Amino acid sequence: MLRYLFIFLFFSLNIFSQTEENTDKKDKKGKSVFKDAGDIAKMGLAKQKMYAGQYLGAINSYREIEQHDPANASVLHYIGYCYFKIGKIDKAKEYFLKAISTNNNVKPESHVELGKIYQIEENFDKAIEEFNIFKAAPSKDEDSNEDADVLLSQCQNAKKYMAAPIDVAVANMGPDINSPYDDKNPCITADGSKLVFTSRRPKNTDSPVDAEGDGKYFEDIYICGADSLTKNFGKASELPGSINTKGHDACTGISPDGKQIFIYKNDAADKRSIGGEVYVTKINQGKWRTPEPIGKPISSMNWEGGACVSPDGKRYFFFSERKGGIGRSDIYVVVKKNKTEWEKPENLGVGVNTPFDEGAVFLAPDGKTLFFCSNGPASMGSYDIFKTVYADGKWSAPVNLGYPINTSAKEGQITLSADAKFAYISSDRKGGSGESDLYKIDLKDYAILEADGKKVANNGLSILKGTIRDGSEGYGLGEVEIIVSDASGTQVASTLTSELGEYFLTLKAGMYKLTVRKKGFQEINEDIEMKLGQKEAFSLEKGYLLKK
Repeated sequence: MLRYLFIFLFFSLNIFSQTEENTDKKDKKGKSVFKDAGDIAKMGLAKQKMYAGQYLGAINSYREIEQHDPANASVLHYIGYCYFKIGKIDKAKEYFLKAISTNNNVKPESHVELGKIYQIEENFDKAIEEFNIFKAAPSKDEDSNEDADVLLSQCQNAKKYMAAPIDVAVANMGPDINSPYDDKNPCITADGSKLVFTSRRPKNTDSPVDAEGDGKYFEDIYICGADSLTKNFGKASELPGSINTKGHDACTGISPDGKQIFIYKNDAADKRSIGGEVYVTKINQGKWRTPEPIGKPISSMNWEGGACVSPDGKRYFFFSERKGGIGRSDIYVVVKKNKTEWEKPENLGVGVNTPFDEGAVFLAPDGKTLFFCSNGPASMGSYDIFKTVYADGKWSAPVNLGYPINTSAKEGQITLSADAKFAYISSDRKGGSGESDLYKIDLKDYAILEADGKKVANNGLSILKGTIRDGSEGYGLGEVEIIVSDASGTQVASTLTSELGEYFLTLKAGMYKLTVRKKGFQEINEDIEMKLGQKEAFSLEKGYLLKK
């Protein structure tokens, strides 16, 4: 992703390339390592492309140099690096092995990159060996040295978690959902009726590719519905309406009621989204509106990668690279006070955020369990899924969900339904149908929302929803306060209706008092019973007409 302005990037890369080129131009005796004088200029151009994320162009430039000098370890290293960045793992491995086998001015970083590949292949002992070779090198890049420490920790974690797997079944969602291309970011409604996700599959034979990036098709958003009887999702199709553009469009969350989709956009044709921005689209009379920027205070001058909303619609969680964070990408929460006013965004703090990247947020229907991805030393490899629980005014220490939910590959966003019987993730683990695939996780023997993973009698949640209308005019009333109290009179949940008068809450099974309140209208109070669904989440719909 291009997260920086082009001018800044251009000058930064020139300075960096010139500094690093000087070390690649000469061997240990001070002699030029290039056999063709023109290759020096080609090397500089190739590096500018590589550091700008134009990996295919960089490979082509490096391959030209390779033709003149097939044993140049630096050139072989960079070709392997570029192949790794575009997901061509076999080709990357081939070139790193070539670079190391030259035994001539081998870049120590080749051992780190080769170790990453062994890590993906679950050959952890071999990966550890490569990382240790790098660390023992007398001259090495300090950033890569820190990376090696993290990777060593991840390999040890992988060995530990794979030796004690949790009791879940993970299944690929099959060809109706997945493609030979990159499929990721599953987002489902709380009732499990709709699934939206991101795919880089072609829409037709003329579909454009990101020629300046990784050469793959642009991201688009797809949707599918669940069968009313089997509850299995049908064949996916492109999200209708003017949602997908010629640039990158990726879903990052869907509201529990299925009425809003949060979108990551990075489209050169839309100046508002250049660099990466969060948009939102809302459904109106069965049609999705044109996405609009979510706006301040979530939006900033920095990169924002995605967002999700709590079941009561009051709290928005998002991840951003804004100034003042703890790491590169941090998770924030912001409270929406009313239709137009927000509280100040708050960083979730050092207990959750790390000096590394956190993102792909999903708040469970219980409103307190937050799932996210992180690529730090507590991972098994690349990004893993973690959970943290809000209790007593603070977030708990994040817990790695373990194997086989996580693997040594890259795991992406997780989502689960209100009854907590199934979860859905994306992963580029071995055995998929393409690049990253969507997977369904059977949680019948594992209580993912419980600290110890053990089932309790009332583990799932039920759904309370409805529409509040004006008793005289019949139109939906916005900003109506919906309050739910337990038998003791303690408030357990509340929300405000949308501009269309709709509300949505998730609750544990039990008896409650429901209060419907808006200034200028008569208050309504009613006792309700929320049951626990056996095969699917129980849903109770309560609509009311308010009278003045």
